[in-house]
This record gives sequence, C-alpha cells and structure tokens, in this order.
Amino acid sequence: MKILRLILFLAISLLNSVSAQNPIQLSIDRFAADPSMSSASITFKVVDLDQGNTVAEYQPFLTMPTASIAKLFSTATALELLGPDFRAQTRLYHDGTIDSLGVLHGNLWIRGGGDPSLGSKYFHEDAQQLVFLDEWIAAVKKAGIKGIDGAVYADASEFGYEGAPDGWSWSDMGNYYGAGPSGLTIYDNQLSFHFNVPSALGSVVKVKSMEPEVPGLVFHNYILSSSKSGDNAYLYGAPYSLDRFGSGTLPAGSSSFLVKGSLPDPEWQVAYEFDKALRAAGITISGDIQTARTNDLSASLKRYESMHMVHTHKGEKLLDIVSHTNMRSVNLFAEHMVNLIGYDKTGNGSTSSGLTVLEDYWKSKFNTNGMHVNDGSGLSRSNAWNADHFVQLLKCMHTSKYAAQFKSTLPVAGSSGTLRNICAGGAAKNRMQAKSGSMTRIKSYAGYIQSASGKNYCFALIVNNASCSNAALLSKMESVFNTIATY
Repeated sequence: MKILRLILFLAISLLNSVSAQNPIQLSIDRFAADPSMSSASITFKVVDLDQGNTVAEYQPFLTMPTASIAKLFSTATALELLGPDFRAQTRLYHDGTIDSLGVLHGNLWIRGGGDPSLGSKYFHEDAQQLVFLDEWIAAVKKAGIKGIDGAVYADASEFGYEGAPDGWSWSDMGNYYGAGPSGLTIYDNQLSFHFNVPSALGSVVKVKSMEPEVPGLVFHNYILSSSKSGDNAYLYGAPYSLDRFGSGTLPAGSSSFLVKGSLPDPEWQVAYEFDKALRAAGITISGDIQTARTNDLSASLKRYESMHMVHTHKGEKLLDIVSHTNMRSVNLFAEHMVNLIGYDKTGNGSTSSGLTVLEDYWKSKFNTNGMHVNDGSGLSRSNAWNADHFVQLLKCMHTSKYAAQFKSTLPVAGSSGTLRNICAGGAAKNRMQAKSGSMTRIKSYAGYIQSASGKNYCFALIVNNASCSNAALLSKMESVFNTIATY
C-alpha cells in the first residue's frame, strides 16, 4: 500500500511539474529531445520584454558560432554609436600646384572613409553604379584642373589592409559573400563572371565576360558543365591576389550563367575607375595609378594637412545601409559597420579596432563573458555567442532611442527579407521580426515576437550540428516560434 501511495504521489508531482511549465518551455524541451538533436549543440532563451523575466530557456550560456545573426551586434552598435543619419565620407585632395594652363603639378588623392555604398547594386541600377564619378569629375574641373602631371592615388590605409577578418576560410574568400571590407569599396567589392556552358557534359565552361574590368587578373578555370541544376560553382582567391580560381559545375547548355566572386583589390579598383573616367572626360594624366598599399604608405592624418581639399562625397545614410544588412544579410555591409565604429571612435578603421570598440560598448551594458567576436558578419567560425548574449542585446535595443529604427531593419516572418518564407502559414507570421543565420551545420534566429495575447518577447535560438536536413530543422524551429507567438 505504501509503495502504491508513493507511486501515486510521484505521478501527481510529475504531472503538476509538467503542467506548471509554460508551452514555450515544453516546446523547446521537445525540440531538444528530438533524436536529430542528440549530437547537436543548442542554446535558447526567451524574455518577456514588458515584465523583464525569463519565460523559457535551454542552455542559455552555451557559446558557439552563430552565422549571420552576428550582424545584430554590428548593426546595433553602429546605430548606437554613429546614429541613423551618419554618412561615411570619401574625400578628394591634390598635393601640388595648378598652373595657368590648368595643369596640376602633383597628384590627385582619393582618401577612403569606409563608405560601402560607392557603386553598390543595393543603391544604384547597373547603368548608374558609377554616377558618383560624374560628381567627382565636376569637382576636379571646378578646382581648375585640366590635366595632371602626376598620378591618381587611392588611399584606404586608415582602414588597414587585413583583407579579410580573422577566421574566414579559403572556401569563402573569393566568393561574393566573402568579399572583405576596405577603406575604399566599390561595386560591393564583387566581381561578376558570365559563363557560356557547353551542352556536352564534363566540358570546361567558357568565360563570356567579366565585370568590372580588372587588368592583369588571371582566371584559372576548372568549372565543368553538368546535368546538375543550379549554381554549383565556387570561386577562390586571396585578398589582393590577381589569381582567381573556379571549380565545381554549372548546368549544361546555359548560354550566359552568372557567378559572382570577390574583387581582388578594391582600393586599386577605385583609382582605376576614377583614372579612366578622368581621361574619358578629357583630363590628361601623366602618371600610372598608385595606391597607398602598394607604395607601403602607412595610415597618417598628417599626409593631408598640407594638401588641398577638392571634394567631399557623402555616402548613403547608415540606417539605409543597416536595413540592407539585416534584411538581405549583406556580409560586406556588416563588416563595414565594424570598420566605421572603429574609425569614428579611434581614428583606426581596421576590423580589429572596430571589434574592440564593439566589445567594450556592450561589456558596459551586460555580462559578455564567453563572447568572442572575430568579424561583423558571422562568417568566421571562430566567433562564439550564446542565446543570453543576443537576448541582452535585444533588450537593450528595445529601450534604445533608436528602437523603432533598429526593429524596422529586421525581416518580418512570412513577409519580408530572409524571413519571407519562414512561418508563412503559422502563428508567427507577421508577428516575428528577426535576423536569421545559416552556414553549414549552423542555423540560428534572434529577434522579437509579439504574441497573439499582446505580450512582447525577445528570443534567440542557435543550433549547431543537428543530424536532420536543413528543411527538417527549420520546420522544428518554426514550431518553437509559433508557440511563442501564441503564448
């Protein structure tokens, strides 16, 4: 009899314990108990923004790589420290004298200010990408310069020449999404190849055209035609190297297949485009294109103290750049956010400088123990965050004076950006604003959900190494999001 009473007592206790748990906690517990998660790493947390209490969690302090939700840190920091109306500046100078014939005896300098919007496809149509050069040429002519007895110099030195952040892999560098930041960026630092793909399977594809023109670039082509559909080609190449490699396959019979890679040397490319446009406008130039990097010129503000200002070009507003960064997950823009905060606060626009500013700022707001940041986009697998880090960030931004602007940059589930197909038929549709992240064996989401009951939550869910397919993992994650949206 005593044994029966004990069993009954334990059963009732267990039942009361389960019923006491809220649906969100039950949902994440089911998620973690799924057989496909047996070898996975999971970190999860949900906080009620109105009450400030934790609603549900699962290993909230377990750190791991997160992929693109890392952009929440870079974009939030940029908004907080620079403001939504900040505009990066690119400045033109000359270092000589202009004679009575309009000949500049000296050099024309382009001083990079980390503007990622120069010639960007996100802000210009194809035919308008170089419209900013018309403005620059007009400024040169207004200064009375008709010829240059010297060279066009490009100087991106104040942002360093790291080329790519720490932890980026060879398989990423060379591809379009692995385009590194620069003090002088153009065309989103991308290089477009158009291939003619033979119908015969296993044939080497032919390069039809390449944009922009990069004199001296050598393309080692190992891309073959295949019966597989879609883009299965990969481009490789180190920063500043004019050697580019292509491998993989493209669908047989395609007359013009587009594959995008990274631009080898953005600093040089800006000088090349400006030099070419100046010559086309009738301005003679005696010297060859020069860059600060190839001339081993260190970053120095003193270099410009004795020069003559010709023009200041202001880039797009920071809020608009942040919107593209979060809505469309643009790696390059996220990296530039890091560079710009470093440049603004320390005068050093390198990635390492910007990350120090970022980490110090959030360290003053909440506990960042276990947080390791190596880039602004999340492409580095050396990064490490946990769900608590993101929830604390989101809580801070919820009460920020830029809260509305920040939230407006986030994709909406079932509606916009990278979340347009997420929870499209579920309760979280139009109730969830979040950033997504995805890399091989990594899937993550972090953002805000307003439930049907009117409660406001912030959450983060990060999963590494699940054994199921991406589609199956997404479906399981959607179940958690929909549960939050109904609680």
